[in-house]
Amino acid sequence: MGPNWAHLVRFIGEEDGQTHLGEVDPNKYPDVGIAILNGERVAVKLIKGSIFDGRVTDTTMHIARVLPIIRCMGLNYRDHAKEANMPIPDVPVVFIKPRTALNGPHPAKINVPKIAQDGSSDYEAELSIILSKTGRDIPESEAMEYVLGYTCSNDVSARTQQFKNSQWSFSKGETDWLPHYLPSPLVLSFTQS
Repeated sequence: MGPNWAHLVRFIGEEDGQTHLGEVDPNKYPDVGIAILNGERVAVKLIKGSIFDGRVTDTTMHIARVLPIIRCMGLNYRDHAKEANMPIPDVPVVFIKPRTALNGPHPAKINVPKIAQDGSSDYEAELSIILSKTGRDIPESEAMEYVLGYTCSNDVSARTQQFKNSQWSFSKGETDWLPHYLPSPLVLSFTQS
């Protein structure tokens, strides 16, 4: 049996200081980050199980801190590659961000460390795809079976450090440099143009 959640949030519970999964009521909290910024005490229904098989319960908990649920691709947007004066690769650049780069949605603060305070810190709005299961050599016709959800992310970079070498994990993986929120693909629709 699959999960029955539609608006997942991974969070630290106010009640116990532990990490949990919860179902957000989007009618009450259309933007969890803004609700928290406004000083609201955000209530969620506890999810029992994992993101893959979790069931929403009647237990209510409150969010003390949001924990986003990290393989990344770079230079996959031609305009951005040109803007950065980088050659367009035959395949996108693949890199990782450490778990510590994950950050909550707004109003989470993005701390810029001393090494990146040289005026080269940059950000990029990204559409992130959260996978629901592992896979390899997945046919295009089955690709959506592997999608758990989508989120908007803020990919923060220390550009001076990034261009010093070919490994981007250090320059893009500083603590709290990847804020986001996860809705289910069942509640989203996309239009191709």
